[in-house]
Amino acid sequence: ELADHRRIEAVFIPDTPAMTFCISTQVGCAMGCGFCLTGKMGLVRNLTAGEIAGQVRVLANATHMLEHPFNIVLMGMGEPLHNYDPTMKALRILHSEHGLAVSPRRVTLSTVGIVPGLQRLAKEPLMPNLAISLHATTDEQRSELVPPNRKYPLAEILETCRRFPLKRRSRITFEYVMLDGVNDTPEDARRLARLLSGIKAKVNLIPLNPAPGIPFERPSDERIDRFAQILADRHFTVSVRKSRGQDIRAACGQLIVEGGVKKSAAQQMALLIG
Repeated sequence: ELADHRRIEAVFIPDTPAMTFCISTQVGCAMGCGFCLTGKMGLVRNLTAGEIAGQVRVLANATHMLEHPFNIVLMGMGEPLHNYDPTMKALRILHSEHGLAVSPRRVTLSTVGIVPGLQRLAKEPLMPNLAISLHATTDEQRSELVPPNRKYPLAEILETCRRFPLKRRSRITFEYVMLDGVNDTPEDARRLARLLSGIKAKVNLIPLNPAPGIPFERPSDERIDRFAQILADRHFTVSVRKSRGQDIRAACGQLIVEGGVKKSAAQQMALLIG
C-alpha cells in the first residue's frame, strides 16, 4: 500500500539460477490490452522513482535475496515508457552502489511499443534489456488487442527495433500472448517469422492466463507446440512461458487490485508493496 492508500503489486518468480522480481511502474494502466486485467483498471496514476525502486527493496528483503543475484522485469502493472522519467530514475537508483548495484544486464523493460519512448531508451547510458509486447501479426488484429497500435503500428515499431542499439550478444525479446483461435494459427507463426526478419530477436510465447472478464481462452498445448515449432524451424529461439501464480491472480496479465483489497499468499511469494 502506498502513502495515498493506492495498492500496487509485485511478484517474486522463483526461477534458477537467479530469482526474478516482476515490478510495477504505474497504478493501473492506460494501454487497455484486451487480454489483460490490469488494463481494465485504467490508469490511476504514475509511480514515483522511489515507489518503483522500493518494490525491489521490499521483495529483496522479504525473500532474503539482498546478498544473492536476482533479475528485475518491468512487467507488472503499467506501461514503463508511459512513465518514462521516473522509471529510468528508478533504474539508476537500483544500479547505484548506494542502491542495490543491479547491473542493467539483469533488468528487462517490457513495452507495447511506445515509439518515442523507444527512441529515448536507445540513447540511455544504462540501457536495460528490451522486450516488446507484440501479440499479433497484423495491424488490424493488433489494434483490437493492443489499442496503442493505432498510433504506433507494427511497421513503425519493428523499424525502430531494427535500429535499436543492442549490447553485444543481446537480442530483443518479442512477447506473444497466445489466444485460442485468435492469433495462434500456423499462418500467424509464419507471418511472425517474416515480421521479425532482420531483427536480433527471440520469441517468448505466453499462453493466456484465463480470468473472469477476459473474453479469450488458452490454446491447447498442441497448438502452442505447433506454433513454436514453426518459429524454431525458421531458426528463432523460442520459449514458452510457464504460468505461475494463477490461483492468486499474480500470473502474467492478472495483476489487478480488486475492490481496493488484494489477498496475498506468502507461500507463493506474491507480495503487496507496503
